Amino acid sequence: MNDMTPKQIVAELDRYIIGQADAKRAVAVAIRNRWRRQQLDAEFAREVSPKNIVMVGPTGVGKTEIARRIAGLTGAPFVKVEASKFTEVGYHGRDVESMIRDLLEHAISMLQAEHGETVKEKATANVEQQLLDLLLPGDASSTTGYINIDESTERREQVRNRLLEQLRSGELDEREVNITLQQKAVPVAMFSNMGLDQMDPDMSRMFENLIPDRAKQRKVTIAEARTLLLAEETENLIDRDKLTTEAIERTEQSGIIFLDEIDKVASPPEGGKGGADVSRQGVQRDLLPIVEGSSVMTRHGVVNTDHILFIAAGAFHTASISDLMPELQGRFPIRVELTALSRDDFVRILTEPNNALTRQQQALLKTEGLDVSFDDAALETMAELAAQVNANAENIGARRLMTVMEKLFEQINFDAPEMAASGENSLTITAELVRERLQSIVGDEDLSKFVL
Repeated sequence: MNDMTPKQIVAELDRYIIGQADAKRAVAVAIRNRWRRQQLDAEFAREVSPKNIVMVGPTGVGKTEIARRIAGLTGAPFVKVEASKFTEVGYHGRDVESMIRDLLEHAISMLQAEHGETVKEKATANVEQQLLDLLLPGDASSTTGYINIDESTERREQVRNRLLEQLRSGELDEREVNITLQQKAVPVAMFSNMGLDQMDPDMSRMFENLIPDRAKQRKVTIAEARTLLLAEETENLIDRDKLTTEAIERTEQSGIIFLDEIDKVASPPEGGKGGADVSRQGVQRDLLPIVEGSSVMTRHGVVNTDHILFIAAGAFHTASISDLMPELQGRFPIRVELTALSRDDFVRILTEPNNALTRQQQALLKTEGLDVSFDDAALETMAELAAQVNANAENIGARRLMTVMEKLFEQINFDAPEMAASGENSLTITAELVRERLQSIVGDEDLSKFVL
């Protein structure tokens, strides 16, 4: 999907996210520009910087979801970090470079799964041979008396083939065997309060090499042994150096970092010179070289951040983008504003997306044998009540629908098993039922703040 056109990307986002056309178009173009850069001459492509984005809008309108869906569409490494959790170097807290290390770890996990698929067939065959060695007597590793033979090689091969068929069919899944697993010890940084990912890479590797792997005996069923041995064999077959090199390249060329709450580190012009403002400025100064492009040392190698896409977001209620450092502002050339969600948007959110809350609730109760349907009037009432609570209390956008849905189905979720057992296998949610369950809470503004 890396060569999807902007229109195709927006169409895919429309399947999950209602409205916010400007933000969808902005990220779609940013992703397409990545593909365009890859078509350029390598020397010239290094000069083309990513078009970082700032999203401005209240909570619950889709900022994070747009970024997360984009990463899923393109298969790009993705991390979400809250800018307010970072602290200036010298203070307690996470340093800004940790987000690059987290992004690389995510890329390694993604590639580990991909490489695992390529060696899965060979790993499975190796595990089957290991299990056969455990089941057949006469081998040094045999731990069971499943079969008692001492015959010719040809006869033994016939027995192995018969056992292999039984293994693959699952007939032997409950039989127990003793297996030996190699467990990699996790080194602990004893001389500092930082984690291994924050240590100098050479020192980190030294700690890892100091503590050897440990062999551990376990008695498990064949089914469990197959899973455990397959994971170990897959790990042994993967070329770790090649994987790490590919992960670093994917991080550098395709990584996406979502910087949430960027407005929390902005310093309003009326702010004083107190410690909070000093710390905010310090975080911005630390963010600047990462966003501009720099080299970050990790335990797996150096990661260059020149072409990582940064998507920042914030409500900007008490500050504006112009309150960020001018140098940092300049690294986010694309700015889009997301609008607050209306009652009509809520109706669409409840009905249109593939993962709509109504469909999720129907699927969950279907497992109990209860078929749930919604009247159109019920959906409109839910949307109206959610919009009303957002207007009277804190506006949390579409997240309000989740609390409305949970409150509406609170008793139904509790009674569902007994309802299905008594033969009541269908339920229609009507507008009257919605008002009955929610109206008294919505009408009490103080209570709605705590319940909804």
